[in-house]
Amino acid sequence: MNKGKRYNKSLESFDKSMSYDINKAIDNVISTATAKFDETVELHVKLGVDGRNADQQVRGVVVLPNGTGKSVKVLVIARGDKADEAVKAGADFVGAEDMVAKINGGWLDFDVAITTPDMMGVVGRIAKILGPKGLMPNPKSGTVTNDVTKAINDVKAGKVEYRLDKTNNVHVIIGKKSFGRDKLIENFNTVMDAIVKAKPAAAKGQYIRSVTLASTMGPGVKVSYNV
Repeated sequence: MNKGKRYNKSLESFDKSMSYDINKAIDNVISTATAKFDETVELHVKLGVDGRNADQQVRGVVVLPNGTGKSVKVLVIARGDKADEAVKAGADFVGAEDMVAKINGGWLDFDVAITTPDMMGVVGRIAKILGPKGLMPNPKSGTVTNDVTKAINDVKAGKVEYRLDKTNNVHVIIGKKSFGRDKLIENFNTVMDAIVKAKPAAAKGQYIRSVTLASTMGPGVKVSYNV
């Protein structure tokens, strides 16, 4: 696939075959993020695990100290007092069966779905819609909880989920170009520390195989990372 002129020009500013320390890697990402909008910076980590085995799954959540830079739309599926609590806590959308029906009708204008344990039976009706989109509430990610206020606050503050994909990679947003080097490095270290701590006991050999950073429109920059 042919890349654009901006992308090809950005490759002239660093050696794509080299791995850089995190300071230089972030500088390269920022300097090659030349689009007219504030590009998102993404972290991609190749892990030495086999995700086909249940005992080698890697998944968790972490709150980025500097947030993600994204405005997150939160849907809460709850009833009664918990629905009222969600409204007070700043949820963008709140409902119960009416929201389930709306989603069944094709509506998906939200980024995170939170629900209370008692509503999981209702939410289960739309699992086949939410699951493939990565929107299904899950206790492990803190989105199935009775502490609705905390869940909403965490998401709004910059909570991100990391999870292994089918190719044994983890992909996580760590902020925006406009954050600058220091804030992006702080977010990077927070995510990497969490991934390292989440190493499955069954994982053998080298756990962190490769670490790459990239902006929305820019090339990948390899990071030299030692545990």
